[in-house]
Amino acid sequence: MATTFADQLRSLPDEALGALIALRPDLVIPVPADISALAVRAQSRNSVARCLDGLDEFTLAVLDAARLTRAADTALTSVDAILELTPGIPGGDVVAAIDRLRVRFLLHGPPDGLHVVGAVDEVTSPYPAGLGRPADFLDPQTAALCADRARLRRTVLSAPPGARAVLDRLAAGPPVGALARDSVAEPVRWLVEQHVLVPVSEVGRSPRPDGELVELPREIGMLLRRETGPLGVLRPQPPVPDGSSRGPRAADSAGAGQTMEAVRATESLLEALATEPAPVLRTGGLGVRDLKRLAKAAGIDEAGAALLIETAYAAGLLGESEIGPSQDVFMPTGAYDLWRATGIAHRWAALARAWLAMTRQPGLVGRRDERDRPINALAPDAERAGSPQARREVLGALADLEPGAAPGLDDLLALLAWQAPRRARGREAVHTDAYAGAAQLGVTGLGALTSYSRVLLTDAGPDDSDPLGLHPEDAHADAVRALDQLLPAPVDHILVQADLTVIVPGPPEPELAGELDVLADPESAGGASVFRVTPASVRRALDVGYQAADLHELFRRRSRTPVPQTLTYLIDDAARRHGGLRTGSAGSYLRSDDEALLAEVVADKRVTGLDLRRIAPTVLVSPRPVARLLGALREAGYAPVAEDAGGATVLTRPKARRSPTRSPRTVEPAGPVLTGPRLAGVVEQLRRGDIATRAARRAPVTVRAAHGQAIPGLTAVQQHTQAMAVLQQAVRDKARVWVGYVDSHGATLSRLVRPVSLSAGYLRAEDERGESLHTFALHRITAAVTEE
Repeated sequence: MATTFADQLRSLPDEALGALIALRPDLVIPVPADISALAVRAQSRNSVARCLDGLDEFTLAVLDAARLTRAADTALTSVDAILELTPGIPGGDVVAAIDRLRVRFLLHGPPDGLHVVGAVDEVTSPYPAGLGRPADFLDPQTAALCADRARLRRTVLSAPPGARAVLDRLAAGPPVGALARDSVAEPVRWLVEQHVLVPVSEVGRSPRPDGELVELPREIGMLLRRETGPLGVLRPQPPVPDGSSRGPRAADSAGAGQTMEAVRATESLLEALATEPAPVLRTGGLGVRDLKRLAKAAGIDEAGAALLIETAYAAGLLGESEIGPSQDVFMPTGAYDLWRATGIAHRWAALARAWLAMTRQPGLVGRRDERDRPINALAPDAERAGSPQARREVLGALADLEPGAAPGLDDLLALLAWQAPRRARGREAVHTDAYAGAAQLGVTGLGALTSYSRVLLTDAGPDDSDPLGLHPEDAHADAVRALDQLLPAPVDHILVQADLTVIVPGPPEPELAGELDVLADPESAGGASVFRVTPASVRRALDVGYQAADLHELFRRRSRTPVPQTLTYLIDDAARRHGGLRTGSAGSYLRSDDEALLAEVVADKRVTGLDLRRIAPTVLVSPRPVARLLGALREAGYAPVAEDAGGATVLTRPKARRSPTRSPRTVEPAGPVLTGPRLAGVVEQLRRGDIATRAARRAPVTVRAAHGQAIPGLTAVQQHTQAMAVLQQAVRDKARVWVGYVDSHGATLSRLVRPVSLSAGYLRAEDERGESLHTFALHRITAAVTEE
């Protein structure tokens, strides 16, 4: 059958062959040599199982109908036979499902002679649609009972209540049950005695401890399904979720607000790790205490913190850095600084892309593994290769609904179970985690997929204008622009209050955000952020190089409200005290023109650990390092500054600690998507390979004789000198020739090539089949014949 199947593929037009490859891309990974190899791969167990995983519930039911209606002698079925097995279902829906199976070549052949690919029976249940095997296959007496329809009905109607319950259970599928050896199995024994159930055995297995197996024949199962139909309840259309519609605008507004919160919380988590890096556990991952500390710093729960930390790690914003022998810590990478300098929409897009593609399942954090050990954030135990595909399935199901539709979680899981029942089985927990993660990241708003997320999912597909992927960021520019229109415009001003609080009425511009990080301490975040100016924050600004005049000008320029006099006094007072003390190395020294101030420092008990000693009326020295001297004096309430060897003030920002930048680890969620020129190129390569393969089978008789094959009527093998003459003439005429040769393994092969040069003991020729240049050693060439 493989030859017939290959011939059918070979007869397809390029559009139909391309459609098959687009629907089953695993068939061309790697690209097969010819269409015969493609046919073999299309009938393999793995490829067929992967194709079935993507089919919906109704299409799989129609495939079961095709399996049930196959003729015993020819193993063929027809469209009419399948329609007879689906009463009450519109014929157009059934034919559409058959077409879906045929375009994927799970069914092939004419409408009146459809053939089911053999591997379907190997990778699916042996009981199509939950029906057992035919009665004549199981037991002659049961077959006689089924042949007499009136007697069969009387027997079923006379069954005791317990026996009828057993029949109804087996009729729903699967049709096999255990015959127990106790009194509870009395109804089953009655059915066996009446030949309604047939005892069977499992081939290759030892006897079951709870008794034999019994099977309900197919004919009786179909009789019991007279109300629902032979295949059971069929749903040609997906179930409609009962969730209410939130409206596209409401969903977008709620989602945009959540994106701002997700970006803010991620930044807070990474800043907390920059201030105090978290150690990497010996078994890998982030400790429970550190996760609680970070969640508290960001103002979110631990589950949300785990999701954002995992996403930041996948986006390359967080990494591991070695700070000592066998001591690694988690801290932000250099990419974090670049990420922080961009707008909110760009930052969210980076997080959303990483979340869609990361092979982590954050919902597992806090749970226990099979050895009853807790699963930590960033630990290897939370790795799940199927997570990207699960997220795509959830978002794809939401995208198929009307804009603004917000189904409940149960309705969404039911919809996923209809769309791909084989793939959704047992993945409810992964889909639930994807649903919750989408809500926290702002991918959904009020339970509905947002408009900018729809654009993000669309942009995530292949871009034929950029086949090499040279501009990956351009693929998500539309989603960034769509989100930007929903977010409040960045503000470049502040509102300074009399109590020294600073209100930012919106997301600050990157320049303003950098200034506020130095000038004030954050108090609350949200649509309007609140900061507070303190003596410590003013001193911090002076330490990094601001002068008092600079601070007055900055607040005057940025503030839309009058600058309170208390802030002016605070800046002037801090500037007046700032630099009154100067430190250096002695270990370190401390000098001041104010001798009374130095006397106060020497007498201060809070700095006795510095071991200060006066060496001049205006100079103190300490054996401690400069950094420790500065820190201790500042903790005691003084405002010293450092100076270099020439007495110039040293003003520096604290150096940010960063881990090495790394590339995020992602996987292709659903395999490559072939469209446009890529798909056409694969089809063309298959066609050319098929032509070359068939041509190779028609090598001239002289070449085959040179390989030692028995050819009737041929008495001698072409001489080596004659082969060289043919090759020399082919070089001059640029003609194609058949070359017979012996490869390095001693195998005799033939190839159709176009000779380019013949020199130095080698033949160089072009192989148009593979579009490559081959080199043959002349002493290995056995024959050469011009192409006819």
